[in-house]
Amino acid sequence: MNRNAAMKISGLLMRQLRGEFLPRGGMVQIRHWSNMNTSSKTKEEQKTHNQPSHTDATNAAGDKAKKIVSYWGVDPPKISKEDGTPWKWNSFRPWETYSADISIDVEKHHMPTNFMDKFAYWTVQSLKYPTYLFFQRRHMCHAMLLETVAAVPGMVGGMLLHCKSLRRFEHSGGWIKALLEEAENERMHLMTFIELSNPKWYERALVFAVQGVFVNAYFIAYLASPKLAHRIVGYLEEEAVNSYTEFLIDIEKGLFENSPAPAIAIDYWRLPADATLKDVVTVIRADEAHHRDLNHFASDIQCQGHELKGYPAPIGYH
Repeated sequence: MNRNAAMKISGLLMRQLRGEFLPRGGMVQIRHWSNMNTSSKTKEEQKTHNQPSHTDATNAAGDKAKKIVSYWGVDPPKISKEDGTPWKWNSFRPWETYSADISIDVEKHHMPTNFMDKFAYWTVQSLKYPTYLFFQRRHMCHAMLLETVAAVPGMVGGMLLHCKSLRRFEHSGGWIKALLEEAENERMHLMTFIELSNPKWYERALVFAVQGVFVNAYFIAYLASPKLAHRIVGYLEEEAVNSYTEFLIDIEKGLFENSPAPAIAIDYWRLPADATLKDVVTVIRADEAHHRDLNHFASDIQCQGHELKGYPAPIGYH
């Protein structure tokens, strides 16, 4: 065989082997057979490993209904009551429950003495009468609307104080936590009432509209004058106390059914198992009275020329 024929055969063999052994373009490098075999085995093992078996698929389908398996390891802990029964509420934990202080004075009233107080007082009064005309003696619906509004100030105020603390690199004196506690407590009032009544579509639409207006209005008011904003909430809570007092009067007169208390209320306020709606309204009225005192106190601090951070917040006051 001459030299030219040998070169042609070699070139032909190299072109046939190029797809398996040689990279296209650049420097020519032949892989070792041991590397090729190992790489092929690794790919086959990965395919086999990644392909779920029939048993794994069956177990996964069964477990999917029980829990969500997460890569991040944040599975919720198993919590039980003191009697060993499972805790079924995700929105609050057993250590967040409490027995309401119903001995608080529910008739206390802050007398408006200056222009700011009078402005806050008459602002709340002007909003009260249209609400009473709309709901009249429908206490349950009135209470639900009231709680959708009352849960806003604590969240807005807490958020703005939080941002202020970050901007100024300073502590808040616990007032962020106190206001967020208030907002969460008001929301739990709403979660209790929806266990007893289902609002109609137009009531939901009213809540949607009122919340949209009130959130923005209170946000602006708190930015402009926190002491005015807290005073308005103080008077708003006074009206809430009065509203729940009327609710209790109608229950005692038999004008409203004194139904059994929902399970969420029994666990949240540590009420007896045979508690009724009257007991629930009583503890909610006590909560509103505590919120009344907290907001008037916050306004008084600022009206006297001080900042909230200088006075310890009444955390857990309700």
